[in-house]
Amino acid sequence: MSARELVVLGTASQVPTRRRNHNGYLLRWDGEGILFDPGEGTQRQLTLAGVSAHSLTRICVSHFHGDHALGLAGVIQRINLDRVPHPVPVHYPASGQRYFDALRYATAYHETAELRPAPVAEDGVLARTDAFELSAARLSHPVESFGYRLVEPTGRRMLPDRLAALGVTGADIGQLRRTGRLRGVTLAEVSEERPGQRFAFVMDTRLCDAVYELAAGCDLLVIESTFMAADAGLADEYGHLTAEQAARVAAESGVRHLVLTHFSQRYRDPAGFAEEARAAGFTGTLTVAEDLTRVPVPTRADPR
Repeated sequence: MSARELVVLGTASQVPTRRRNHNGYLLRWDGEGILFDPGEGTQRQLTLAGVSAHSLTRICVSHFHGDHALGLAGVIQRINLDRVPHPVPVHYPASGQRYFDALRYATAYHETAELRPAPVAEDGVLARTDAFELSAARLSHPVESFGYRLVEPTGRRMLPDRLAALGVTGADIGQLRRTGRLRGVTLAEVSEERPGQRFAFVMDTRLCDAVYELAAGCDLLVIESTFMAADAGLADEYGHLTAEQAARVAAESGVRHLVLTHFSQRYRDPAGFAEEARAAGFTGTLTVAEDLTRVPVPTRADPR
């Protein structure tokens, strides 16, 4: 199992189908498990995917339409039923506080876990950990909607040839990495900057500047493509993207792996989304998401 991967729990838009559950996406990032947009049925999908409640460390809700949030009630109750021992922050649009409260206490249950509501009122950084920085940006949808972006801190990549040339070996390598200098050798002489990996989650929105900001330089972009280009008028009217628009964003933003999802029930053959994305000029790795598939975060790109 990859230490960094996307577990796709559901891929339907407003109406689920026989093959597609409502939305739900789990990002495994080292020891973190971030659940995005738990739509109706997410608790069952987590079970089918072999994901325990204990692995959930954070929840992010883009907006309070049912296909993105109705599963929150069940997930919260499962977290409490299983007595998850760690705090679980929940990010969601502040304007939807009454919906969050209603879902959190939709029915009676015994609270045993620490849920930490963290409403999002504006663009910016939401959390910083040793593993990543999580930020949000407001999208364009009939109700307030936020996209999320996760960025790993920039690190250093050690260069074996330079280490050998300067006689740095064994435990001294770790000491040099920690202290920055060892017996006249500096870290800069034997290493290079290693850009952190980047992930973005963009759900219901029209095309807007924030979509590009979230997608910029991403190793993995999960983005809605509710409609195809022939229905672009409907997409704009209802506040959604087409596969063509999503792919153009990815191509222009330097995305390495594009995951299209959130499909309207009107389209029977998902192959059309891939064809449209390729025709729009995206040449990177492309996944037309299916329920319960796993998508590894791409291995690090060589900066040289």
